[in-house]
Amino acid sequence: MSDLRVGFVGLGAMGWPMAGHLKRAGRLVAVANRSAAKAQEFAREQGVAAPATLTELATMCNVIALCVSADADVLAVTREIAASAKVGTVVVDHSTVSSATAQQAQAMMQAAGGDFLDAPVSGGVEGAKNGKLSIMVGGNADTLARVRPVLEAYAARISHMGPSGAGQNTKAVNQVLVAGIAQGVCEGLALGEALGLDPDVLLPTLLSGAAGCWFLDKRGATMLRSEFSGGFKLSLLHKDLKIVRELAQSVGTDSSIIEKSLADYAELMAQGHGDEEISALIRRKRATR
Repeated sequence: MSDLRVGFVGLGAMGWPMAGHLKRAGRLVAVANRSAAKAQEFAREQGVAAPATLTELATMCNVIALCVSADADVLAVTREIAASAKVGTVVVDHSTVSSATAQQAQAMMQAAGGDFLDAPVSGGVEGAKNGKLSIMVGGNADTLARVRPVLEAYAARISHMGPSGAGQNTKAVNQVLVAGIAQGVCEGLALGEALGLDPDVLLPTLLSGAAGCWFLDKRGATMLRSEFSGGFKLSLLHKDLKIVRELAQSVGTDSSIIEKSLADYAELMAQGHGDEEISALIRRKRATR
């Protein structure tokens, strides 16, 4: 598309900075959010429109990015956009949902003369703020080529993974790795804490060896201080892993990390910690005696 007029739906912890990058790139026209007040706040700060309905937003934009919470939200928003979008409109979904949902949404947009890309992201809130997300895309390669300048506003890497649903399947793999790394790092640091090791020496030592990883680097010090705010909410990882469990069951692969993580995060949610960052898992690893 030579004239990319972008709308952004979903101004949460990830969506707000992503939309900000689009504004700075000169492509953002309008925003929407479940809470209209939040969309109006963003619109006032950034000098874009905050239309009252998705129907109006769809008439203003030819590319609409989504960053919402659940499968039902993606389908509902896409259905409303498809009903009023101009021919050629592309919906780019950055949410984490099932590959089946992505395929349903693509069918809706193609029936309306447009297209849909499932384009979940990884990199956390930091990646969104820094414009350094890894974006895994499923759908038509030509459609991706047309809207690539939109994604480049907040991407460190854009990978075309295959047909519709392949982006979400890649994100499922990503979330298993995220969950497993969190299990190992939280369990290991809880052990180091219980043994009385100095975190100021322990963390750089671990990071310099084979145990070094993004999660240890970004979350190690804060979790040892029991600071669990500002990152990816554990309740959202729990939601994602329920999707991943169904996928793993459908192909018959081992799901022991998935099941362990689902149980641990469910317990933390029951204790009122659902809005905390996923490193709050260390609460489950610390000694109870």
